[in-house]
Amino acid sequence: MRILLVEDEPDLGAALKRSLKREKYVVDWVTDGTEAWQFLENSWTQYTLAIFDWLVPGLSGVELCRRLRAKQNPLPVLMLTARDRMEDRVMGLDAGADDYLIKPFGMAELLARLRALQRRSPQLQPPQLQTGNLILDYSTSTISIFMPNGTLQKIPLTTKEFQLLEYFMQHPNQILSRDQMIGRIWQAEADFNSNVVAAQMRLLRRKLTEYGHDNLIETIYGMGYKLNTHET
Repeated sequence: MRILLVEDEPDLGAALKRSLKREKYVVDWVTDGTEAWQFLENSWTQYTLAIFDWLVPGLSGVELCRRLRAKQNPLPVLMLTARDRMEDRVMGLDAGADDYLIKPFGMAELLARLRALQRRSPQLQPPQLQTGNLILDYSTSTISIFMPNGTLQKIPLTTKEFQLLEYFMQHPNQILSRDQMIGRIWQAEADFNSNVVAAQMRLLRRKLTEYGHDNLIETIYGMGYKLNTHET
């Protein structure tokens, strides 16, 4: 299950992401509402839930809600805010938020509200994504691959490997640079180092080779990597 988290406070955003990952959510964390809208416009169906802070740079959480609902987008949204006046809560709900949590809050309450939103929106179980020989099942956060003999096998992936392969599947036959992968997968992680992208790519490609697809991800020297839907 994947969550779009829009929160510009670094400490709170990092704490939320850690807690959500412990609950087995895959989290895309952005600090700007305009960037969040780009995520939603391009691939909103990959998300199970969204968490919007009311006051973020660019588009506010309220404006993000309004844009979603104007496009008939039913993605469940939990709004976070320090605004505790009744008229503010009404404004957020009228804009399209499904629930409202006032800061400061306990992490246990936030997780409970997310579970409640999921129960109320069973129709939003994420679909599958198929790219070439790969099939990603968002409901189970697994990726399977068609073997050379035609059978379908699940690939045992770490969280980072899953996120990388998902990113490639969302952008088939496109060159993805090291900086793009850092921004999408690692963001501002404290333990990040300059060699981690190359190391993760070696591990991912090794697994794909074990399943009979050694040319699936191509290195474009000086530019990045590309997922080929038609292997050579």
